[in-house]
Amino acid sequence: MESQAREPRVYLPDFCAAGTILVVLLVAELVAILLTLAAHTPEGRFLTELAKMSMYVLWLALLSAAVLCHIRPRVETLGPSRAFTLCFVIIEALCLVVAEITYQLTDYFGAAAIIDDTHGGFLLRSFTMSSIIIALALRYLYISSEWRRSIVLEAQARVSALQALIRPHFLFNSMNTIASLTRSDPARAEEAVEDLADLLRANLGGPKDLTTLKEEFEVAAIYQRIEKLRLGDRLRVRWDIGELPMRALIPSLTIQPLLENAIYHGIEMLPGGGEVTVRGRRHDGRLSITVSNPLADEAKTKKSGNRMALDNIRQRYELAYGARASISAGEVDGRFTVQLDFPCEESHA
Repeated sequence: MESQAREPRVYLPDFCAAGTILVVLLVAELVAILLTLAAHTPEGRFLTELAKMSMYVLWLALLSAAVLCHIRPRVETLGPSRAFTLCFVIIEALCLVVAEITYQLTDYFGAAAIIDDTHGGFLLRSFTMSSIIIALALRYLYISSEWRRSIVLEAQARVSALQALIRPHFLFNSMNTIASLTRSDPARAEEAVEDLADLLRANLGGPKDLTTLKEEFEVAAIYQRIEKLRLGDRLRVRWDIGELPMRALIPSLTIQPLLENAIYHGIEMLPGGGEVTVRGRRHDGRLSITVSNPLADEAKTKKSGNRMALDNIRQRYELAYGARASISAGEVDGRFTVQLDFPCEESHA
């Protein structure tokens, strides 16, 4: 699978989201208040004029948000400059259409006094004010999009740095395993070399932010085979992942480091070994994956490597999902358990 990392192309906010619509309505109401304050409002009629202005501006804001919600996926394929220019033209045209409809309705129902201006003057004022407000709003969105783009690029750089910390750690452990087998069991050492080559081909072929669960579990299974050659029957891994969609995306190099920690801090320190459990569940559009291992008493004072891997994974999930993902870790009944909870987003490639 090719890298999922890609150049960010999000220029406009999601106008279909409830949070964005709320912000649009709040800003529209502030604009209505400013326009009412700037007008020559007769004494005692401020609230009446504010109500009329709010009705006009809020409906216009909602219609604009609905139009942008509908055209946003197509517009963003044009690039930032064309996207914002097209949005300006569309919203400006919508403002003029709404202004014309408003004037005609008030004139038709004999309530022309609501709009104290001529037909041409009303359209000209509407065009001028809407042009200024739309231009300022789109300028803000453009600056905001560039800021988001820089944040995403920085996040991708941080992901690459975190991967660079994980890969040598895994590579050194694997090479130590192979070195220990070269004299005692050359055939198994050869198998381990082949497995390591597969891992390097899968993980060092190019920087990847996200990978599929299928590929992630394959990498972890290869690592398990390498460690199985060294630990033998002391290592047992139970995979309970039948409920998980294998095309779902996950930050790369997540499961393998957790499995590595479970073996290094748990199984390897127990004379009789033990069982690592990898369990996955899907619920309400989210995925939950837990990695659990038995923990020896002396291992409780030796967790620096464990914390480093967990900190790296936490940072990567924060960069990928923000507040939508959570990672918990702790000891319960002599076992150390790490639980990943994140949105289910499937690859369509």
